[in-house]
Amino acid sequence: MSTNSTLARLIKTGHHNRTKSLRRLLLLAAEPKSSHHALSLFQLMPYPRTFDWNILIRAHAHFSPSTSISLFSTMRLNGVIPDHFTLPFVLKACASLRIEKGLHSLVLKLGFCNDTFVQNAMISFYGSCGSVDRALKVFDESPAKDLVSWSSMIACYVNNAFEYEALALFQKMQLTDSIKPDEIMLITLLSAIRSLGDLELGKWVHKFIERKAFELSVRLGTALIEMYSRCASIDDSIKVFDEMPVRNIFTWSALINGLAVHGRTRKAVELFYKMKENGFQPDFVTFNGVLVACSHGGLIEEGFRVFNSIKNEYNMEPKLEQYGCMVDLLGRAGLLYEAFELVNRMPADPSPIIWRTLLGACVNHKNLLLAEKVGEKLQEVDPSHDGDYVLLSNVYGGKDKWVEKERVLNLMGENRISKRPGYSLITMGSVVEKFIAGDDSHPQSEEIKTFLASLIERLRVVGYSPVKSIVLFDVEEEEKEHNLMYHSEKMAVAFALLKFKDNRTIRVMKNIRICCDCHSFIKHVSNAFNREIIIRDRNRFHHFSKGSCSCRDYCLLKATFQPYAHSVDISPVYLYDH
Repeated sequence: MSTNSTLARLIKTGHHNRTKSLRRLLLLAAEPKSSHHALSLFQLMPYPRTFDWNILIRAHAHFSPSTSISLFSTMRLNGVIPDHFTLPFVLKACASLRIEKGLHSLVLKLGFCNDTFVQNAMISFYGSCGSVDRALKVFDESPAKDLVSWSSMIACYVNNAFEYEALALFQKMQLTDSIKPDEIMLITLLSAIRSLGDLELGKWVHKFIERKAFELSVRLGTALIEMYSRCASIDDSIKVFDEMPVRNIFTWSALINGLAVHGRTRKAVELFYKMKENGFQPDFVTFNGVLVACSHGGLIEEGFRVFNSIKNEYNMEPKLEQYGCMVDLLGRAGLLYEAFELVNRMPADPSPIIWRTLLGACVNHKNLLLAEKVGEKLQEVDPSHDGDYVLLSNVYGGKDKWVEKERVLNLMGENRISKRPGYSLITMGSVVEKFIAGDDSHPQSEEIKTFLASLIERLRVVGYSPVKSIVLFDVEEEEKEHNLMYHSEKMAVAFALLKFKDNRTIRVMKNIRICCDCHSFIKHVSNAFNREIIIRDRNRFHHFSKGSCSCRDYCLLKATFQPYAHSVDISPVYLYDH
């Protein structure tokens, strides 16, 4: 029976003024699609109590936080005292809007400073607002911490990029015999490890899950697949996928995406069709994954087949992300004017990322005329992005047009736009070592540079030759080689060879795309030292082994588009470290 018909029956029987009857109906109406009915019913109540206000405040906290806060203010003006249920609902609304409204003072005034329910809500609130110190203060002062207290503080750390602190707090919680983690907490931890890219920590949490006999649910299994993929162990992702008793569309999409960014492009496409055979309908995230696979693998016909199926087979309209993948696919293949035409035929205005993807392809294929056109479009939609200036200056440098290159860089300076440097990260034990291109800030930089110079000479003997053509400056050949020598990923790999005397896999995380010269250098290192080296750059993973790379060198055709919100930062910045 609908809310309207129930209310009509109450009026007909003369019960519409009875608070008990209205309260029962109010509980039924307190949902987004009936919120206007709920407000109307509430106004019929002669003397609403705290419970009645809580119903409305809670209902609106999810979909209309400003209304929830307004109701709370009216409640207080009417002299109704909030209870320990009211404040968590209001805190949730305030967190959505990132405003405090003096609630912490009110909590203290009303004597809820020892109420676990309210304290947990305060931790979540401060975490949502980025106030980690305040959240930690509330957590430390909570007299009776329950599972939600620990989960809220761990989530606060993870959501504010304090991943190691989250893991340390989880370990501290293990010393508390009365608190046992649940699935939600473990998924949050896996999210932290996914961001860190720390495989050993990921395996430690996975073993904890197995030791405590947690069921491999859809959510937990999918989180493990994503974690292993981001930690450069796609084989472990496949193993988890195969062991899962039940999968959903998110599970399939996670593995398709993982296979795509790890260079197993044909396997990603095969898995896409296997998913369809198993009765799952792809969503836009799935399409993104398989289109990235086609782009990274140079599978042009397959890419168009999948793209066209979005509308023809599933009656869905492709979004910007799918168009971006197709622009990337065409750009890598050198079909620049086809890509430009596709951008102009898009039903919505192209995003700066899509124009930037095309500009990167123009740079790689040295198409100056089209690069200038695309550069003009980017100046209209996003004039302050440093990467666009660098990309355009690079295409001029690639054509030996040094005056024009200097003009672009000068314009960049006049607009006070600076280029962020390339850097690489490598984990040694619990310490993350950071290397910045051409920087001497690392305490062992002299030792690393000396070793790197000797390493390059050793590799020259077996065929390595610096790719000096990517140094797009009008300088002597010797200076070009010097410019290439100290790229951040070379420094990181040299450091690993110095410190890791065993045959462990070397894993490096990089904030920008790997350049052609470093790619060649690391291929030779993997062969000369018989080491597997994995470089995670902003677009994909490169698995180097025995002198070859999983990308089969197709990655060297400029790629910038990454449509995943849960992936590496999607906005391409610049081509190389220099």
